[in-house]
Amino acid sequence: MIDKMTQENDKKSFWDRYAKWYDLEIQLTSRKAYRQIAHLFQGVLKADMDMLEVATGTGLFALKAAPLVSTLVATDYSPKMIETANKKRKPLNLSFTLEDVMALSFADESFDAVLIANALHIIPDPDKALAEIRRVLKPKGLLLAPNFTHGHLVDKPGSFNARLLKRLGFETYHKWLPVEYVDFIAANGFKIVDWKVMKAAFPLVYLTAVKT
Repeated sequence: MIDKMTQENDKKSFWDRYAKWYDLEIQLTSRKAYRQIAHLFQGVLKADMDMLEVATGTGLFALKAAPLVSTLVATDYSPKMIETANKKRKPLNLSFTLEDVMALSFADESFDAVLIANALHIIPDPDKALAEIRRVLKPKGLLLAPNFTHGHLVDKPGSFNARLLKRLGFETYHKWLPVEYVDFIAANGFKIVDWKVMKAAFPLVYLTAVKT
């Protein structure tokens, strides 16, 4: 039986290898949705906010959000993703650093806002990830959690998108339908402020909520 450490190392190795292709894949499959989400940030982020992003990847959203806030720490557990992000031109208030969302190094109630985009479905224990996010958020802090929802694939394991996911080499642990995803966030200590479904490579739920 493969132990958890081996599985985790395999996952990290995949994302390290994928880092050089990540921006191109998003450009080809989800460019419009990502642009819409970045535009929606303008309505919720404020200039006095200290913000954290977890699972930043190559920093696509971080680079859009940073000009809207006071400080932004964008994190990922893949060294190659952070290396790729750090090669990009970035504003002085933005830093990229290694962190694991399952065990963040930041003190309790450190941030006014936390962004986690398109990551909760590929985390084996997303409840724990959200618990860490709640811990580092200030009271009534803002959660931005846009996420792909793959629930429509549950009964169609042989579909093209399902085969593509498997071929890419990563595991989709949670295949929520949009409403199921919203309910999941609410059940983990957040009050939903707004959500909507966007068209991308897969249905993508844009969601904002506040810590309760």
